Amino acid sequence: MPTHRAAVIARARQILADRPIFLDTETTGLDPRAEIVEIALIDHDGGVLLDSLVKPTGPIPWDATRVHNISNEMVANAPTWTELWPQIQALLNGRRVGIYNAEFDLRMIAQSHASRKVADTAAGSNAFCIMKLYAEFFGERGSYGDYKWQSLDKAARQCGIGLPNSHRAAADARLARAVLEAISKAA
Repeated sequence: MPTHRAAVIARARQILADRPIFLDTETTGLDPRAEIVEIALIDHDGGVLLDSLVKPTGPIPWDATRVHNISNEMVANAPTWTELWPQIQALLNGRRVGIYNAEFDLRMIAQSHASRKVADTAAGSNAFCIMKLYAEFFGERGSYGDYKWQSLDKAARQCGIGLPNSHRAAADARLARAVLEAISKAA
């Protein structure tokens, strides 16, 4: 096994030894004004710490609903980001947080903060990106020499994980957890 791959496996094992939690979101889109419409936090053992729809400030575009199947009707009576944030913040406080494509989810948290005028409290300070770790583990080089990112769905298939990528927050957080575990158990 290449030394570099062994180092990635060792890093994954160390991360799991810290008993992280796993976060995923579903959103109104990808643009700079997109907001979170669902968030889930999964404990290190796979238990659900939080799984909630979130009422955005505006309607969910059809393009986003087609991806995650979360409709405006489903979020009509959901808590707002302002109402949910204290609970989320308490769960994140002092914990390592694994996110598949952390940059995206952390940006969505920041945008949801901005849309509701919630003070930014360094939500991502303990976050690590499972997608980047998996890219190193998988080892496929991109056009600029860096490691090519794999989608969560591809990573799951490449690891032989039978969980689907359903584009719902709790299921995808569990799938990200399973990818990290697969890296840690590689020989």
